[in-house]
Amino acid sequence: MAAGCAPPKLQEFILTEKLGSGSYATVYKAYRKVNNREVVAIKCVSKKSLNKASVENLLTEIEILKTVKHPHIVQLKDFQWDGENIYLIMEYCAGGDLSHFIRSRRALPERVARRFLQQLASALQYLHQRNISHLDLKPQNVLLSSRTCPHLKLADFGFAQHMSPWDEKHVLRGSPLYMAPEMVCQQQYDARVDLWSVGVILYEALFGQPPFASKSFTELESKIRSNKAVETALVVEAVKKDEFGDYSGALSLYCRSLEYFVPALHYELDCRRKTAIRTKVAQYIARAEELKALVAQGNQANFEQAKSARVLLKEMSQDKPQLLAALEMGSAAIAQEEQGDDSAETLQLYQQSLGELLLMLTAEPQGRRRVMLHAEIKNLMSRAEYLKEQLKMRENQKEAASMDQDLFSESVKSSCLLQ
Repeated sequence: MAAGCAPPKLQEFILTEKLGSGSYATVYKAYRKVNNREVVAIKCVSKKSLNKASVENLLTEIEILKTVKHPHIVQLKDFQWDGENIYLIMEYCAGGDLSHFIRSRRALPERVARRFLQQLASALQYLHQRNISHLDLKPQNVLLSSRTCPHLKLADFGFAQHMSPWDEKHVLRGSPLYMAPEMVCQQQYDARVDLWSVGVILYEALFGQPPFASKSFTELESKIRSNKAVETALVVEAVKKDEFGDYSGALSLYCRSLEYFVPALHYELDCRRKTAIRTKVAQYIARAEELKALVAQGNQANFEQAKSARVLLKEMSQDKPQLLAALEMGSAAIAQEEQGDDSAETLQLYQQSLGELLLMLTAEPQGRRRVMLHAEIKNLMSRAEYLKEQLKMRENQKEAASMDQDLFSESVKSSCLLQ
């Protein structure tokens, strides 16, 4: 179907905007002429573009979609054909695809990624219980039901196959960046290849890009086979900020990246990969400690300036006992931190102060006191975030040290057994 052509005509539907297109199909948004103008998506497959393999894929897709019914799998409502095209009338998903959703937000919060993964796992479990493998799982093939409160709908079953758990295939299917190693290395594979793709999708949701971005199959295979630990987008950005002298930003990103790398030490089973990750963790912790000293040194002048402004703000707030009390609470948190008490209790004190001050800021009229209050809130937030990062880094250091001790104990036990 040539680009720029008008949508085809169907007796029961009005086809409008193009939602997407592939090598042999174009998807349109459409309205049913009767039945309350129901909104649907219509996949138009040009008969001219079909070869023997794509005909088989299309027939399998229709057969599978007609037999499955699950809240997280896009519904095939009907299919029709004429002299030029075959039409799959599908459930319309107003939220677009997961790829666009991730790109528009750069990365997804863990709670959102967790919920989406649970929905995707539910759909896959349903399929695998019926001996169906999708074989082309990627964010572009995962649709969102709506823009406001989205839930996932697994779509595009063009490469799907009926596969029992013990079945093995060797035909190359799917998209390289999301293919399991068995496929990339052109080996026999089974239904479990879908699980690898799910892992890649989860990584992309959390970090904004797939873990093995490559320009060729050879490069992709090399990266998958490599023992080198995967660098997250957080680390790449941290290194950039570090090089440009943004030590505070780099420190924050290093601390956030450790939240992912340290748990990986626990779950990684391959000894060489575990060693590589442990080396990375040690490097990031060491650099974070160096940055901590640099940031503290750079903050000192700003903290002194803020101290003078804080005294003045308190004098201006004598007529507002609640505001004064919240400011005193913030000052108490600062005093505790400067005396070396960088504990969770000090962080909680910062957070209580900020909670009250933010409420008072909304009610504060325009004027000099509002400007100074806004500046003090920014200062307290900065200090609270810095303290939170120190607590996280200390926790990561403790966890990494604990894992090293466990590994040492296991090594000693193994040595004893060998003697």
